[in-house]
Amino acid sequence: MWQSSPPGSIYDYIRVASFSIGPDGLIEQWSRRAAGLFGIAAHEAVGRDPVETFMPAELRTGGHRRVGEILDGKEWTGLVPFRMPGEDAVHGLAEVYVMPSETESGEPAALCIVVDVRALRRIETDLAASQAIFGQSPFGFVLFGTDFTVVRANQRFATVFGGQAADHRGRTVDDYLARPEAERLTATLRKVLETGDSVTDLQLVGTAPGDTENRHWSMDLYRVHSGAGRPIGIAGLATDVTRRHIAAREAASARRNLALLNEAGARIGNSLDLETTARELLGVAVPGFCDLASVDLYQGLLTGDEAPPGSWGSLHHESVGGSAELRRVAFASAVSDVLPVTASDSTSTDGATDPPALGAVHRYSFNSPCSMALRTGHIEVVPGDDCGFVQSTLAVPMVAHDTVVGLVQFSRTKGSEPFGERDRALATELAARAAVCIDNARLYRREHERALILQRSLLPPGDPEAAGLDIACRYLPGNTATEVGGDWFDVIELPGHRTALVVGDVMGRGLRAAVAMGELRTAVRTLALLDLEPAEVLSALDEVARGLGTPGASTPSDGLGGAQWPSRASHKARDADLSEVYLATCVYAVYDPVTRRCTFANAGHLPPVVVEPGEPALLLDVPPGMPLGVGGEPFEEVEVELKEGALLALYTDGLVESRDHPLDEGLQALRNALVEPELPLEDVCDHVLTTLDTRHGEDDIALLMARIQGLPVDAVGDWRLPREPRSVARARELARRQLLDWELDDLVDTTELLVSELVTNALRYGEGEIRLRLLRDRTLVCEVWDAGLVQPRRRRARDTDEGGRGLQLVGLLSAAWGSRRTPRGKTVWFELPLPDGEPAAERSVEQLLSMF
Repeated sequence: MWQSSPPGSIYDYIRVASFSIGPDGLIEQWSRRAAGLFGIAAHEAVGRDPVETFMPAELRTGGHRRVGEILDGKEWTGLVPFRMPGEDAVHGLAEVYVMPSETESGEPAALCIVVDVRALRRIETDLAASQAIFGQSPFGFVLFGTDFTVVRANQRFATVFGGQAADHRGRTVDDYLARPEAERLTATLRKVLETGDSVTDLQLVGTAPGDTENRHWSMDLYRVHSGAGRPIGIAGLATDVTRRHIAAREAASARRNLALLNEAGARIGNSLDLETTARELLGVAVPGFCDLASVDLYQGLLTGDEAPPGSWGSLHHESVGGSAELRRVAFASAVSDVLPVTASDSTSTDGATDPPALGAVHRYSFNSPCSMALRTGHIEVVPGDDCGFVQSTLAVPMVAHDTVVGLVQFSRTKGSEPFGERDRALATELAARAAVCIDNARLYRREHERALILQRSLLPPGDPEAAGLDIACRYLPGNTATEVGGDWFDVIELPGHRTALVVGDVMGRGLRAAVAMGELRTAVRTLALLDLEPAEVLSALDEVARGLGTPGASTPSDGLGGAQWPSRASHKARDADLSEVYLATCVYAVYDPVTRRCTFANAGHLPPVVVEPGEPALLLDVPPGMPLGVGGEPFEEVEVELKEGALLALYTDGLVESRDHPLDEGLQALRNALVEPELPLEDVCDHVLTTLDTRHGEDDIALLMARIQGLPVDAVGDWRLPREPRSVARARELARRQLLDWELDDLVDTTELLVSELVTNALRYGEGEIRLRLLRDRTLVCEVWDAGLVQPRRRRARDTDEGGRGLQLVGLLSAAWGSRRTPRGKTVWFELPLPDGEPAAERSVEQLLSMF
């Protein structure tokens, strides 16, 4: 049965054409495919010499000879280059098969079959590429027919599902997948075949032959067409993503655990109450981590017993008959109000062995997993009872500073995902965070109970002065009927006419709070002399707060230069002192009158208040940070530029906090009281104290207020100098000129000499550009900045040394000198008192000789 070849047949791809040559060697017949191949119509080709028409000139001699041989009856097959007529002739390569023939009269002729070699090479390349992609692909490749049976599969596909690639021909998706997945894949294949829309990352679940574990595959499907555009099937690329699925599940679990830890950091420890902290822990864990949980704390901890170490809470110390007494302080459940059956290994004080109720006092038997966890400080996994509904339980000791304060149990019911290694690590972390908060609450309560009435160990300074600031302060201690507290404030002069403003509050009252306040205030002044950044000061102060109460006496010497071994009694004293923790809040601010910028750092204190001219009072958004003594958390800094005449207020909670109204109302009342900041500063302080309902007598009150008065522009000289030797002379000239403008002629010679020394040191030992700055206020300050990180160190020069006396000279001639780090290097400074009309004191012989 004859039928026409449809478009896109194989003959279209390989471009087969034919023509005939007559006895005279000229073209006699010219097919339409020849016209398409060579680009010449039949009426143009018939009657022409094919050699002269198509072949290049250098090949025509051989071409005529070959045509003659063909007309003599010789067959020939070969590659013939050709060119199409025209100026821009296209050169090609044809494979020609010439068959001798005869005309009706018996004369010799020839029939030529022509194939475009370029088309054949393209077909070969396409077949090779197709085979490489299909056969050599490392992924499972399968071709479905229009009836959704497998037409072809590669060896990788066969490796997963068994047998050879040819064995899968004719199979359906039901041979590989369970019914629900097979129906889903069949529906997807039908949709792709009907619409032509490809599908990517189709997730399928099944089992490979001989495997019991589920595998996960990702499949990409797209419709395949013939050359004529007719759909002939669907191609599928299958990738085993089981490991990716497992990794994604683990990543989701890790993200969940991280979210729980973040939530724990925000929700646990907001109260210094033991039972509230325990409930906060369970509020985080249930139901996000487990289905039900409970917290037991040692009875001695709750009653505040001052028992010796090891009697109820230290590691490896439990009573012989079992654990020490514990009290069930919190319980939470997402599925039932029934207590976990894993707690049935405990005995209540009345002899009952049922799970302890909320508030009940009980003990765990010696060999129980819970007692083991309390003794060793390590987590124990308790399997569930076959008759109960609990699948498994994690018994996690709550350890803080090598002290066990209690036990928390996390349980999951049957049907939930079992606890894994990540879950055990998370449970330990949650318990540890809560334990630290509970231990801090315990220490705070002990400090509060042991506090004694005491006057302030340090009185606040009177009428403090600072460059660029007008300062007023108020300090109202609690009355004699209440326990003293730990509020303090301070104003500290820093190099460069900068000023540190400090307000702090030691938590608690009594003797220890007052003593701690005095120690922290002294530590602040010491740290301020080091000229650290505010956040660094608080970090160091946090270390000091955590170290307060630690034995500071050195080990006694044995007289031979060696140290004696500490006695057992000293070990006990050290352990007792290490359990004491000082908690305090503090705001530390550094004000620079040159730039009118103030840098704040906060350790759990109330935010400062700023009132700019013509604006309402605002609470500065300074990150509160953790209180001093907690440790483990860095402090942040905030830099604020204050306008001329702005008012800054630092205060303690006694000013705004009261049991009669919430803190927010007290803060709003403080802002409302600062409505007339242009009044004299002393009047503003009095107005605030008389306006606010402070309920004085409940707590100490400290109030420090400062009005911003930046240094005038003409009181600052600032220059940048290139890094070259002549900058030393330039610096002396600039300093001389500036001092003469300020009418400080008496300081010119000394300043020139010291500036020369500092700039020379910056050139010799520093790096980068040099900056010179002079500041005039109550004193004259000179600063030399460079990008070097090495701090200058004063030393005594030997007799033979040619240098090394510069800093000795600076120390001898200046009132004070020093260096501090900057974000991009260091600053070396010295300070000179302004002349008061009296002649300068003569240097002693010892002072002059100390330079040599």
